[in-house]
Amino acid sequence: MKGYRKKRSSKSGLPPGTPVHIGEQKLETMSLTALTYSEHALQEIQTDRVEEVLSLATNPANKWITVQGIHHIEGLQQLCAAFGLHPLVVEDIVNTDQRPKIEDYEDYLFIVMKTVLWHDHVQSLMVEQISLIVGVNVVLCFLEGKDDPFVDLRKRLHSEKGRLRTMGSDYLAYAHIDTIVDQYFPLLEKLGDDIEQLEERLITQADQEALRTLHQFKREMILLRKAIWPLREVLSHMERGESTLIQSSTHIYLRDVYDHTIQLIETTETYRDMLAGMMDIYLTSLSNKLNETMKVLTVIATIFIPLTFIVGIYGMNFTFMPELEWPWGYPLVMGVMLILAIGMLWSFRNKHWI
Repeated sequence: MKGYRKKRSSKSGLPPGTPVHIGEQKLETMSLTALTYSEHALQEIQTDRVEEVLSLATNPANKWITVQGIHHIEGLQQLCAAFGLHPLVVEDIVNTDQRPKIEDYEDYLFIVMKTVLWHDHVQSLMVEQISLIVGVNVVLCFLEGKDDPFVDLRKRLHSEKGRLRTMGSDYLAYAHIDTIVDQYFPLLEKLGDDIEQLEERLITQADQEALRTLHQFKREMILLRKAIWPLREVLSHMERGESTLIQSSTHIYLRDVYDHTIQLIETTETYRDMLAGMMDIYLTSLSNKLNETMKVLTVIATIFIPLTFIVGIYGMNFTFMPELEWPWGYPLVMGVMLILAIGMLWSFRNKHWI
């Protein structure tokens, strides 16, 4: 059921390699999109039945199969068994709490990435896991829900122009990674604009709403950091050429996306430092507001100290007080008190205390 999220505790006590879907079920059924292509030909299959794509496992042509809805364990096991995937790989595919990583199984590479998208209806970042299997002439892509970040990549493959048709599965895998990395840039740009606006707001208006927004940004930067930082290790492993599945002609493209990843990491760290400094700005702003309030109260209290002293003297109940008989005693005392108050206010203003 959509909205229900399984946790890691549901795997407790099960043998290694037992596939249990961990995460939220985002689709009712599994759907598959299979592309077989060469330089001058392309065939596409869209289905919700795994049996219709199992025969592609023995097809020597280049293949790209996208699976949406990884909660369907039985169908996922059938597909993975047809392509000879290890049970531990299947277990990691359905566990959406994985850290981005790469594992080399000699016959294929297993890559885990995270896509982070901004959803307006919840006003927060949504993280989804993407699993890639890169083998000889095959790329298997596993998505959690209906959001497919590779729609434009599929359109490029439909076109006979470009390198996707002529290059191997390693280049297609690079194109997947490059698509995910490129999607981080507009997201970080948006967050950067929002962070700058929040910084200006904190200087003039440090309220509880601004504090809640600041904490939300800090949580979002933690999510981004956890998604982006491990990609450097993934790309470094692929670029070093330790796997025979990665052709030397693809290394230059991997270096390019590696540089983009480093840029994302530096931007993320810059924003994290800004948010850490903004907490100091918030506390300083609160302290300044408190100091201003205390200064006003101190000025008021200081003005009333001599006035209270005078009132206290003439509030004593002695019979023989010479001023009690003066006709102008009351106006005189009030005048003295008024002169004292005005004089102290003038002195404070002259010293720039108020």
